[in-house]
Amino acid sequence: MFNRGLQPLRPLRHLLIAVVLAALAAPAWAQPASLPRVRLIATGGTISNRMGGRLTAEELIKSIPDVARYARPEFEQFANLPSSALTLAQWLQLARRINEVFREDRDLAGIVVTSGTDTLEETAYFLNLTVRASRPVVVVGSMRNPSTLGYEGAANLLEGIRVAAEPEARGKGVLVVLNDEINSAREVTKTDALRLETFQSRSYGLLGVVDADRVVFYRQPLKRHTADSEFDVSKIAELPRVDVVLVYQDAPGDIITSAVEHGARGIVLAAAGAGATSGTQGQALSDAASKGVFVVTSTRTGSGRVAAFRTAPQPATQAAAGNAAAPRPRGMLRIAAEDLAPVKARILLMLALTQTNDAAEIQRMFTQY
Repeated sequence: MFNRGLQPLRPLRHLLIAVVLAALAAPAWAQPASLPRVRLIATGGTISNRMGGRLTAEELIKSIPDVARYARPEFEQFANLPSSALTLAQWLQLARRINEVFREDRDLAGIVVTSGTDTLEETAYFLNLTVRASRPVVVVGSMRNPSTLGYEGAANLLEGIRVAAEPEARGKGVLVVLNDEINSAREVTKTDALRLETFQSRSYGLLGVVDADRVVFYRQPLKRHTADSEFDVSKIAELPRVDVVLVYQDAPGDIITSAVEHGARGIVLAAAGAGATSGTQGQALSDAASKGVFVVTSTRTGSGRVAAFRTAPQPATQAAAGNAAAPRPRGMLRIAAEDLAPVKARILLMLALTQTNDAAEIQRMFTQY
């Protein structure tokens, strides 16, 4: 009698069993439709560099713990290379792809890009200038590879996805997320070759943190970026050559001369202090400027601002030998990098030279970006 009384409950029991089995069979990253969607675009780097073969974008997604609590992740494989192996042409392709995804998918909350850490700050800053959207783009990486004890890549990916899904992350430019910390792509730099806390914004400080309970922001960048940028990669076929030259004691100027002879449109000087040169560099820089090559002065110190030069405007000069197709420059050719690190000043100068050959305009860009 007791068993017969339970028979009407059997269909309900079977339904519950079916629901549980279906949940167990579903992919680990399947989530309710109410959660924001975030796309992972993988480019490679240490975060995927497992012994015996690199992890794919799909494998990276599957490695993320508890991602179902925060977002519905998607993935695509852009490349699977060390960050230093990415070419300028691939940078342009990546920026175009991110712009395309945002343009075609209006409901996507944000994008996470994986990168090797060696040149991560350069890729992130390039995207900060060329992604034309206010939705978050978050660049993540790891200092340890997946075959190493203490691999932090999965945790960084989870935090990157949480930030990309966070509405408050909109409008803050491209963000770099590692080690529970959120930094601006413009300001962040790699400060240690091995330590996990390597990415820092020095005197500017963090934008925010990713804690267990929520994503917290403390400030936001004021320089122009992303949706407010004037750089349109859809109109850029290739980036002009710009080289970085370091100032050191009794440095020869022939390195600068060689760069010009090999087609450099610009030179970024990683100067001592706030602009000092050494050896024969000064004469070489003057010769470069006389041939129409733009010189941007930054500092090798790691922080601090190089003030704009008060130089009288110069008449237009002929383009550099071997670069006769280059437009004739107007105005002064010595440009101050403001507080941009040399490698980031190079990126801004390359993009600036696709837009103008007016030195005053380029100086404006360095002031605004």
